[in-house]
Amino acid sequence: MANLTILTRSCAITKTMSAADAKAHFAECLSSAEPGTPVIITRYGKVVAAIVSADELDQLERLRRAGPEAGLGGLVGLFDDGDELADALKATSSADSKPVLELP
Repeated sequence: MANLTILTRSCAITKTMSAADAKAHFAECLSSAEPGTPVIITRYGKVVAAIVSADELDQLERLRRAGPEAGLGGLVGLFDDGDELADALKATSSADSKPVLELP
């Protein structure tokens, strides 16, 4: 039935199932995915889909919306773009800045 596999990128343990097994054991797939253990679905030995928790799907959608142009601030969902993050950092650092000692 299900094989356990380790994904080297995220180091998360996942379940891998054929499409037929996933169909026959759909409730088990949901029970695994809900707390954060993705279920990888294969067809004829090729990965075709994954069942993930709603939280993981939200994170993926946020990353896709942010895109590379939004920078790190966009990834965490706090800022619309990198310029907005830079402005916030400048405002924070100038308000809290201390005199800088200049060396000769």
